[in-house]
Amino acid sequence: MPKNPDTVFELNDRSLFLFRSLVEHFIHDGQPVGSRTLARDTNLALSPATIRNVMADLEDMGLLQSPHTSAGRIPTVQGYRLFVDSLLSIERLADPEVERMAREVVKEDDVQHLVERASSMLSDITKLAAVVMLPRSRLNSLEHIEFITLSKNRILVILVLSDKEIQNRIIHTAKPYTQSQLQQTANYLNAAYCGKDLNTIRSELLTELKKMKEDVNELMQTAIEMAQQAFTVPDAHDDFVMSGHTNLMDVAELGNLDKLKRLFESFNQKRDILHLLENAINAKGVQIFIGEESGYEVLDDCSIVTSPYELDGRVLGVLGVIGPIRMDYERVIPIVDVTAKILGSALNSTN
Repeated sequence: MPKNPDTVFELNDRSLFLFRSLVEHFIHDGQPVGSRTLARDTNLALSPATIRNVMADLEDMGLLQSPHTSAGRIPTVQGYRLFVDSLLSIERLADPEVERMAREVVKEDDVQHLVERASSMLSDITKLAAVVMLPRSRLNSLEHIEFITLSKNRILVILVLSDKEIQNRIIHTAKPYTQSQLQQTANYLNAAYCGKDLNTIRSELLTELKKMKEDVNELMQTAIEMAQQAFTVPDAHDDFVMSGHTNLMDVAELGNLDKLKRLFESFNQKRDILHLLENAINAKGVQIFIGEESGYEVLDDCSIVTSPYELDGRVLGVLGVIGPIRMDYERVIPIVDVTAKILGSALNSTN
């Protein structure tokens, strides 16, 4: 965020116009912008010397910086933040483009495939890396659980979830259990964890195990072994689908092989990206993390534009794009916003 959120009010119209023109030039060309370029292209009756003075003032305010190799200037992260928050003109996408996008992400029963198509479409349109968190609808809470012994170390698990979905799973245990032991375990889990999501239950039981160490009674040992398998959610909620990360190889600012390697490793490890998505999931509408605002050094040369998507008014996840700080925000923001709405609509159609 800018050091001073009132910066826009401290600048006169001429300074704001020149600043906006400079940022738009740099986003389009990727080259530091000099005073002569602005004098030629802004149609203002100002000399290059006057424009240089304005640019110097903007630099003193932390909005511009001068690369060592050029006399021109480029926006800082603070400058981009001012531009995005106060000077950007966002226009709604044309109806034919929205309709074309909607045809790419249509109703189907396979939610995973639906998410993959949304991610692929987002990366194809923006030519950036796209990321879509898998829906949190997979985190239905527990209403009831039953265990039925089958043969030897095989147990049938019957899970009744909050949306009345019933899942049957067969798990394999380290040792055989009697039906009486399984009934006790089911009673304990139903009493202690009804209403909690499956990953939370599994996590809390494992935490309890670490706390109690050797002082775990037989019932808890059984419950923990059951939970490790019964409450594992396929394609867990804390995952996402990513498309088009190779698009970033064509971005000059990210073209350094070491930078790309660290960035792609971060994508593979997922931890940093997931944390950002978690931060954005409760946000209203589009969120933009510019450079160092992400809090992760590996993303210092990137911007992330995200938007939550919903089902019946309930936020299920977040989608967005990752690209250079010098991205075309004016175009990317509405595309991300519309994609989130389209995905939410498609998920509504599958229910």
